[in-house]
Amino acid sequence: MQRRTFLLTALSASRVIGANDRVRVGLIGCGGRGRYVAKFMSESPKAQFVAFADVYEKSAAEGKAWAGADARQFTDFRKLLELKDVDAVQIATPDHWHAPIAVMACQAGKDAYVEKPICHHVSEGRAIVQAARRYNRIVFAGTQQRSAPHFAELASLVQGGGIGKVHLVRVWNFSNMLPDGIGRAPDSDPPSGLDWDMYLGPAPKVPYNVKRFQSTFRWFWDYAGGTITDFGTHRFDTVHQIMGADKPTSVSAVGGRYELKDAGEMPDTMEVTYEYPSFLMHYEMSNINSHGMGGRTPGMKYYHGVREDDRPHGMAFYGTEGTIFADRIGFDIYPDSERAGGRVKRRFENTTDATPIHAKRFIDAVRNRTAYNADIEVGHRATTVALLGNISFKTGIKLRWDAEKEITNSAEANKMLRRQARKPWDLLA
Repeated sequence: MQRRTFLLTALSASRVIGANDRVRVGLIGCGGRGRYVAKFMSESPKAQFVAFADVYEKSAAEGKAWAGADARQFTDFRKLLELKDVDAVQIATPDHWHAPIAVMACQAGKDAYVEKPICHHVSEGRAIVQAARRYNRIVFAGTQQRSAPHFAELASLVQGGGIGKVHLVRVWNFSNMLPDGIGRAPDSDPPSGLDWDMYLGPAPKVPYNVKRFQSTFRWFWDYAGGTITDFGTHRFDTVHQIMGADKPTSVSAVGGRYELKDAGEMPDTMEVTYEYPSFLMHYEMSNINSHGMGGRTPGMKYYHGVREDDRPHGMAFYGTEGTIFADRIGFDIYPDSERAGGRVKRRFENTTDATPIHAKRFIDAVRNRTAYNADIEVGHRATTVALLGNISFKTGIKLRWDAEKEITNSAEANKMLRRQARKPWDLLA
């Protein structure tokens, strides 16, 4: 770690935010998702974005232009963390940067909103949790479904026995990237204004390739984990919320890259079975079919649904007296005609994405000094589930998991809970 990074700890005594003060926020990672969430945070009368950092000057400038002439702009996020008038940061970089920045933000006395997946390796998530506790910071996971009222309602229903006992949960994420996927491109010089070495950060040093940058970085193991970490993490967190359990005991994955011939590295088809103490969770993903599952209620809207009978993303909870199908913007409840005895009623409801609620709740969390139900530990547990699925896929091993002892049946798999980051970014080793 560079001496300058150590010096950030000297700034860890943040100011006390008064009743009439605004939370002054810095955005680190100024791409589309970062600015989207920042917009909702800024709608809180108690929030003000004052600084922007991105390794690509063009993106940082777009953030600054949105906030106004008084905002400051950096290509090195460490300069933003040194600002004494920044109370909190929103971290919306590629996945491999989430943990180092979050830990350094805690050291610098900043609260943090960390996009999911909160880390690139399991050990990094634990490091963020430890930093949040050590420096007494509010670190909020960007798992916005935690703020959705309909999921809170379903959690109360399921845990109260409203559909009987649930021993099987299904989660799915489907899309069709055929025929070309993300395509291919030759290595080249980086565009003007991009610090490519800083972009790579803790990841291995490789030549610039446009496919490894911006919207397509998620298809490379060096920076992300594919569909299961990008989309699956949200649903795993919601399963944890609804089922009241967040520690699987085993993980078994299969899959492959069967059809896509692009530059990406992730499987295009994957299934993972997770065992929890009282239920099984089965995860399915496909990048070569967008149907997901059928069966839709007339008049209902479904998350990313484009045809009359598809459900590309969702969760199903199979109880002994009824079944719930749910996604980000609604749910259907079906009684089991033979067992429910009238106790479970056929019901359906549409709502809206909870990102605006969640973003504003972060500002409230900073002011109230409570992370509500989106504490970084919650995000760590959900991200871990996704990362374990990838480890099982890569090794071909059915993993035995203990949240305290880690993977208990494979030394090879256990090594994949962490990686040796490239210097000088080996901050979390």
